[in-house]
Amino acid sequence: MRMFKRYLPKLIAKHVSRIFNGRIYIDGRGGYHFEKGILLVPLKAQQHHYDTVNEVNLEIKRLREIY
Repeated sequence: MRMFKRYLPKLIAKHVSRIFNGRIYIDGRGGYHFEKGILLVPLKAQQHHYDTVNEVNLEIKRLREIY
């Protein structure tokens, strides 16, 4: 499990796309699970969870287009 002290979508997207499967925790945003290089919405999600997942997954998509 990787813990992020700050919410930096590009850094989180790089981690998720490189590690591929696992868990992360973002201070102020909560814990997330990712599989196949994509961040997943937690069970019992609130609006900020959906916003975070959408933003990080958009960054992952941008990274894949570059390479």
